Amino acid sequence: MKILHFWMLFFCAGLAQAQTPVADFRAAPGNGVYTFASSTPRTLADLVDRSRPREATNAIGHLFLPEGTARVPAVVLVHGSGGLYPALLDYWPKQLNRIGIAAFVIDVFTARGVQSTADDQSLVPFGADVADAFAALGLLAGHPRIDPQRIAIMGFSRGGIATTRTAAERIAAGSAPPGLRFAAHVPVYSGGCAGICRLVVKPGVFGAKPMLWVHGDADDYAGMKPCQDYAQRIGEAGTPVEFVAIAGARHKFDLDGTRRINVPAAQRTRDECPLQTDVQTLKVHDARTGAALNAAQLQAVTQELCSAKGASVEGNHEARDTAAVAVTVFLKRVLQP
Repeated sequence: MKILHFWMLFFCAGLAQAQTPVADFRAAPGNGVYTFASSTPRTLADLVDRSRPREATNAIGHLFLPEGTARVPAVVLVHGSGGLYPALLDYWPKQLNRIGIAAFVIDVFTARGVQSTADDQSLVPFGADVADAFAALGLLAGHPRIDPQRIAIMGFSRGGIATTRTAAERIAAGSAPPGLRFAAHVPVYSGGCAGICRLVVKPGVFGAKPMLWVHGDADDYAGMKPCQDYAQRIGEAGTPVEFVAIAGARHKFDLDGTRRINVPAAQRTRDECPLQTDVQTLKVHDARTGAALNAAQLQAVTQELCSAKGASVEGNHEARDTAAVAVTVFLKRVLQP
């Protein structure tokens, strides 16, 4: 683990390249690293009500445009609890650029002084990921080479929570740039399918833009079964949903390295956790009874059925390529002019 820690520090140091502050993308900037205005909503209530005060933040994004001069679709990519990693800045942008789609990889943590939230998710509020994603949507929509109506979002692990939440109508109404919505949502080995980050699914909670879920069936960090159930319920409520299960793939199967790494301190939510949050009332419910919980009841259920530590991650090139095919086929179809 010391070798891994040194490598991550070296990689993070490499990310500290020159960043260009921008107010918008109307000047059609090329590939590069940009800082742009965002905010840090600290609660779900902050996300759904744009009149509530939010701490101003400068977000960071890495822009990868495909060759040519034609107007193209784009995808905002959101990292997970470990922050940016090489495949997110190389493998995925190349896959998207290859089919004529721009990629904008956002860095939620660096500007907030955090490297990782794997051991403590409270270091960065989950609302920050959503705020940065919507800020990136607004920024990209002004780029002359990007079609503002064909911008999708793709999130990994913790980033999958933001990807799903940006599809919730009330959250989008409270946090998205006026007149803009993501055209598609792609959660990859997503977190938040069990526990308080999961939203109660009812007709109208999620919008009509299509979703593609991609998950490994050997994931012991964010279990696949709760995500299958979540995706199915969202689909039954009216959102077009597809789910791709990849046999034998573990969490972060898109890593370049293929050695299995145990992460004993990683915070995770157990698959059987019955908690979910009603985005309309902002109350946490017990799915077994449907009852809203007070603070004491919430703490008791969390301790008994929800909180756990320890998981593993493992790169799998075959699984990664399988996922890339599914994602690119989906995006080419749903983002066509």
